[in-house]
Amino acid sequence: MQFTEPADLLDQKTSDEAKALKSLMEEVEAVNYYNQRVAVTPNAELKELLAHNRDEEIEHAAMLIEWLRRNMEGWDKELKTYLFTSAPLLEVETAGEAGAGAAEGTSSGGLGIGSLK
Repeated sequence: MQFTEPADLLDQKTSDEAKALKSLMEEVEAVNYYNQRVAVTPNAELKELLAHNRDEEIEHAAMLIEWLRRNMEGWDKELKTYLFTSAPLLEVETAGEAGAGAAEGTSSGGLGIGSLK
């Protein structure tokens, strides 16, 4: 494991977070490799196998994201803001920064139709 700071100076929580983040980077990189191979492989059986492997890497990445959401500050808030929304992402960001509430289509539980006043 390569740390950017001396490993002996890091507390266990920071060390675990670094391991999860590095693993997430590796999983996403593997998704990219497999996805490109699927796109160019003419052999149908190999294409299917590579797609299966890609999807396994996506599963691993999702599991790591969930671990980070549960264990590293900031992830829960940001994931709740941006995931499972159909609104343009920059509108979601702008609405959050303005404190104007959730943008249309976010996962806030609202109807996304604005104030009824």
